[in-house]
Amino acid sequence: MGLDTVKTPFGRVQDSLGGSATYFSYAASFFSPVKLVAVVGEDFPREHVDLLARRGIDLKGLQRLPGRTFRWSGSYEFDLNEARTLATELNVFESFRPQIPPALQETPFVFLANIDPELQLDVLKQARQPRLVACDTMNLWIKIKPAKLREVLERVHIFILNDGEARQLTGQSSLIKAGRTLLKWGPSIVVIKKGEHGAFLLTEGRFFAVPAFPLEEVYDPTGAGDCFAGGFFGSLVRDGGSLEETALRRAVVFGTVMASFNVEKFSLERLKTLTDAEIFSRYRQFIQMTHFEDSDMRETAPR
Repeated sequence: MGLDTVKTPFGRVQDSLGGSATYFSYAASFFSPVKLVAVVGEDFPREHVDLLARRGIDLKGLQRLPGRTFRWSGSYEFDLNEARTLATELNVFESFRPQIPPALQETPFVFLANIDPELQLDVLKQARQPRLVACDTMNLWIKIKPAKLREVLERVHIFILNDGEARQLTGQSSLIKAGRTLLKWGPSIVVIKKGEHGAFLLTEGRFFAVPAFPLEEVYDPTGAGDCFAGGFFGSLVRDGGSLEETALRRAVVFGTVMASFNVEKFSLERLKTLTDAEIFSRYRQFIQMTHFEDSDMRETAPR
């Protein structure tokens, strides 16, 4: 959790609510109960804590420590696929060691957001035989702690990352080859996000791809990947942790839908007003947009 200062061609916000755990938790809360473990400083606005509490997010695992909250500053040009980091202040996050309260240690579904893989392993040691574990990562950890990240992958069921991270981690230019390589390293499901070009899911015997939801206006892509993960994992939890084909495909689409809402405004401003009806309406639109039938198809070469 943190405070972000973000500039895009469409505006600027300063010290707005951000952080991968924030975006993930808020998006996932539309589908299933969320128990958050994170850290903030003494300067973290109470209004942000109240916002999460109103969504029903369990905050027993939220620590408030002396010092300043994590801060990130970045900018985007008209190509919104990649942020340019201007400043990062770790502050209380620098020495953070996640502590899962005893009441939360029996949680059957665990998502490891983007933190040091050593800390992800610490969290897994505290969790008591979770049924389903998913994780995220980023280019920094791939660069400086690839061995520890490999240890994490040996212990998770689902690995979610973006296309650049998949290529960096595996050394494969082909995303399909990269996904197949990652499956060999431990997870049974790999989801690769491709920004405005959608996402795809790989398992040992399955492949499923979706486009991004088409939008006329995109204001701020910050947190879109985390909202995708929140919608994806939240949908699976709502289905009881099922990894059946239909549940996985549904989860990918809900992840895409949640990311599409997030980018329509800065920070969590769009998600604050989002309703279940809007989510399911866009989900249905997505089905209509991607549905294809051809009962007259002939198995001959086209002319």
